[in-house]
Amino acid sequence: MLLLSSDSKFTQEPSFKTMPASLPRIPGTALHRQLFLVMRDQIVSGVLMPGAALPKEESLCEQFGVSRITVRRALGDLAAQGLVLRRHGLGTFVPHGVATPKQNASLDFIDGLRRVARETQVQVLDVRSLPPPSNIAALLQLPPGESAVHALRLRSAGDVPLMITDAWIPGRLGKRVTRAALEKKAMYELLMGQGIRFGRAVQEICAESASPERARLLRTETGAPVLRMVRLLHDLDSKPVQYLTVYLTPERSRILMDIPGDAINTLTTGYVVHDAALAEASAAPPL
Repeated sequence: MLLLSSDSKFTQEPSFKTMPASLPRIPGTALHRQLFLVMRDQIVSGVLMPGAALPKEESLCEQFGVSRITVRRALGDLAAQGLVLRRHGLGTFVPHGVATPKQNASLDFIDGLRRVARETQVQVLDVRSLPPPSNIAALLQLPPGESAVHALRLRSAGDVPLMITDAWIPGRLGKRVTRAALEKKAMYELLMGQGIRFGRAVQEICAESASPERARLLRTETGAPVLRMVRLLHDLDSKPVQYLTVYLTPERSRILMDIPGDAINTLTTGYVVHDAALAEASAAPPL
């Protein structure tokens, strides 16, 4: 295996021995995308450390049973995301700086919101007042037909899209939630500016496939996995003040939690809900 000299700060690391011997050939997912995901997971998880040299294209073709064009497309996608460094005549390497230390969880809810607002830029995609879907209206405790303010935003770090936020606010709290206001202040600041103090929050985290529009905004492939976090936020009087859905790509974002010991046997820790009836219905053959 060809390696750079020690002066270049690249050192010999294990190759892809921990990687599967072949791709699972998932229907509907291109082979280069499958290979990209396998290699990316090895890099971001730290299995392949900075300085590791990737096998040659011929070796990857043989190991995964794919064509050279498939390997080159996967390596090109990795290089485009800065996960590998391709040196002509030397090979492909994991660059230093990929496996950076991860942030610790914030111990303060407002501090977490403030950090997101400070470290990202917002693009307000849509703000309007309209009746919300019936399930959201029920959670916000709105009478049938009553309008709420809907705000759709995209947050990015520089040129890299990080998350889509889809928020619904009761009409009584949404008068100050305008496009101009959201371009200057985060949603939590607008609510706190009206005297709202946050209390209980109920969250649900799951995964889904990216719709064409969300894939476009997050610059990922249609059908690629995305994290969906739904948060119902209440005030100190237990009145719902915001229904928020956040969409994130797993390769760019994580969800951190810090749970105190005295809450370990409560819903604060999280609870796995299995929708077995829905799973059975989706798996049942058509009549």
